Amino acid sequence: MSDALVTPGPEPSGITQAPVRRWSPSRLAGAAVLGAWAVLFWWLLLSERQNFYLSTRTQWVVPVGATLLTLAAFGRLLTARTREREPVRRREAWIMGAVVAPVVLIMALPPATLGQFSAGKRSSFASSGVATSAADIGSGELTLVDVAAGQTTPEGEAALATRAGETVTFVGFVTRYDDTPADELFLTRYVVTCCVADATIAQVRVVNVTPGAFEPNDWVQATGAIYPIGREVIVNASGVVAVERPSRPYLTP
Repeated sequence: MSDALVTPGPEPSGITQAPVRRWSPSRLAGAAVLGAWAVLFWWLLLSERQNFYLSTRTQWVVPVGATLLTLAAFGRLLTARTREREPVRRREAWIMGAVVAPVVLIMALPPATLGQFSAGKRSSFASSGVATSAADIGSGELTLVDVAAGQTTPEGEAALATRAGETVTFVGFVTRYDDTPADELFLTRYVVTCCVADATIAQVRVVNVTPGAFEPNDWVQATGAIYPIGREVIVNASGVVAVERPSRPYLTP
C-alpha cells in the first residue's frame, strides 16, 4: 500500500454545486400577512365577534375564510425558501402594512355596535329581498322585522292595522331626538341583510315611559299594546326594563 498523499484534482467539467436555498424575506412577510388575517377570522369565530359585523346569512364567510387563509399561509411558508434572495422592498412593505392595519384595529378596539349616532344617518327599512308578506305580518308572532316590513307597503300597513291592541314585546336600544318627549322613546334595532354596511333601521315609538329612566343607547325590553297609525307604530308600554345587549344585536330579515 502506498503512503503517498494524493491531492484532489479539479472537479469534472459539467458538474456544478446546487445553489443554496435560503429563506425569502418577501415570502415570509407574505405568509405573516396571510397568517394575521387567518388569526383574525379564527378570533372572530371563537369570540363570536362576527355578530357585530355580519348578518346570520353571511356568517359562513368567517369559518370558510379562517380555513382558507390558514392553508394559504402554510402554503406560502412552505415555498418561502428560494435560491435567490427576495428582500421586502419599501413599496411592498407599505402595502403589507396597510393590509394588516384593519386586523390590528379590529382586535385592539373594544366591541361596539351601531347606535343612536348612526340611527339618524341610516335609511329606513327596505323590503326588497325580504320574504315577509302581509299574511305573515297579519298572523303569528309580531317581530320588529314584521313591523318594519309592514311600514313599507299599503298591504303591510293594512296587515299591521289588524294587530292593533295586541300585546307585543320588543328588544332594542333607546333612541331620542331633540323633539322626543321625556315620557317617550324610540326603540330601535338595526336590520342587516349582508353586513353592517347595508344596515337599515326598524323602529317603534314607545310611550308611557318613566321620564329619565333610560339614556340613549341603553338596551331595553318594552312590553305593551301596539297601535299602528299609518306608517308610525306606537307601543303603549305597560313595562320597560333594562336588558343586556343581545349576543346577536342585529336582526336578519
